[in-house]
Amino acid sequence: MNALLALLALPFCLAAVVDPFQRLSELATAGNGLIKLDSNTFDLLTSPQRTWSVSVQMTALDPRRKCTPCKEFNPSWNAVAKAWATVPKPHRDQHFFATLDFDNGQTTFQKVPVERITVEALGLQSAPVVFVYPAAQGPRAPANGKTSPSKYDFSNGFDPAPLAESLSKHTPIPIPYTDPIDWTRYILLATGGLGFLVLLRYISPVVQNRWTWAIITISTSLVMTSGYMFCRIRGMPSSGGNGNWIAAGFQNQFGQEVNVVASMYGLLSLSFLMLIMVVPYQTSPSRQRVQVYLWTGVFVVVYSVLVSLFRVKNRGSS
Repeated sequence: MNALLALLALPFCLAAVVDPFQRLSELATAGNGLIKLDSNTFDLLTSPQRTWSVSVQMTALDPRRKCTPCKEFNPSWNAVAKAWATVPKPHRDQHFFATLDFDNGQTTFQKVPVERITVEALGLQSAPVVFVYPAAQGPRAPANGKTSPSKYDFSNGFDPAPLAESLSKHTPIPIPYTDPIDWTRYILLATGGLGFLVLLRYISPVVQNRWTWAIITISTSLVMTSGYMFCRIRGMPSSGGNGNWIAAGFQNQFGQEVNVVASMYGLLSLSFLMLIMVVPYQTSPSRQRVQVYLWTGVFVVVYSVLVSLFRVKNRGSS
């Protein structure tokens, strides 16, 4: 009688046994390309008899874990998994994407699995970590027979593009991931462009004024002829170690010298221009005489200081 009951129950027991591959495929479809793992499904997914490959993210997303990198990387991981879900089913079912959260698989994080490497051996001292398990059996099994998982290198950061490129080396076909359109960037560019056009409307008189460009041209000429590019190219310091701002010799120059020499050149040019363009047109003789003395004095004094500066540098080079 017992044997008869066992024979009658056998079909129901066989029906209850679900093909692991079919179960994983259903879980991936339900998760939009991403399988949410626990300890049991992790063992099923990484079974030594697997004919598929799998990429697993080990993470800790619970706020109690305070894993900021986990939260930063998770959107990129989900985006790559979603992109893989768009490939044709024959290719999609040969590689699975999965996520194992620490709170859903603590035993997996801690135990020592047989025929698989341990958490400690993988260096899982922090999260997130991504492992890629190759197929252990079937036509996609590695020719060298090595079925141990490889670890993704986060040297390129948490961006999804390098992640997809790296994981594509382990998938049947490349992962069709493309960066989403950054609408914020285009909105900012459009807003900035409109703002510039509005601003240009108000500053156009200044921009179109010849004196504006004359001042810019003269200032640039003064700075460049004072040794600015010399100091930039050679990486000269602003001043010497002892606080001296005059570098000895004509082959050396400190940054502060540029400011001083440019100011002297500017005062010399200004005094010369005042003497030839402003003073002659003064209607008051007394005012004209004062300005002649003033700008001549400025010219003589500044030029004397400039010659003294060059004398100091020449002394240092001798």
